[in-house]
Amino acid sequence: MKNETMYNRIETLCKERNTNITAMCRELDIARSSLSELKQGRTKSLSYEYTSKIANYFGVDPDYIAGKSDFKNKPLVNQDEELTEYLEELKNRSEMRMLFQLAKGASKDDVEKAVKIVEAFLKNE
Repeated sequence: MKNETMYNRIETLCKERNTNITAMCRELDIARSSLSELKQGRTKSLSYEYTSKIANYFGVDPDYIAGKSDFKNKPLVNQDEELTEYLEELKNRSEMRMLFQLAKGASKDDVEKAVKIVEAFLKNE
């Protein structure tokens, strides 16, 4: 693993996304002071909640943010890229979080059926 701090990784991800730490904190409703403490070395890590929010925002593995892994990509769900993409989309759309919660333990076929049902509802509106 590279000798990067958690703050450095977050800062790099912000640059890659053409944003800055302050804007990211505002968008995610994260206290900017937490990142300042991290930068200044007054704390070594962020809470699990903040780390997860930041990882989801950038679409990376929380272990990457925490410095526990050098692999940015989130692990695949059941080794299935398509299922992982479906679940990620469902999870990141606030209006579909309830569906995501129901789909956590679902098979690929179950998720595909749910998506088709939602699409059918949308066509009928």
